[in-house]
Amino acid sequence: MRILYFAWIRERVGCESEEITLPQNVSTVQDLINWLSNQGSGYQTAFGDLKIVRVAVNMEFSNFDHCINNEDEVAFFPPVTGGGI
Repeated sequence: MRILYFAWIRERVGCESEEITLPQNVSTVQDLINWLSNQGSGYQTAFGDLKIVRVAVNMEFSNFDHCINNEDEVAFFPPVTGGGI
């Protein structure tokens, strides 16, 4: 699985992307977040408030209960806001 991190999430995690093999007990985005949060303090900080984290699976906006597998690409990013005219 390829994981991408954007904006302040990337800064807190300390990398822009990484390749992992999913542990057997990880089957949803929420499971992945829980697993990542146990990988170090940067991950804990990045995923400490999920109200300000968005996710895309295979370049489509998704929810935390979305099922994932090792062939997927998962991207984490802050909420997107629009600009004024």
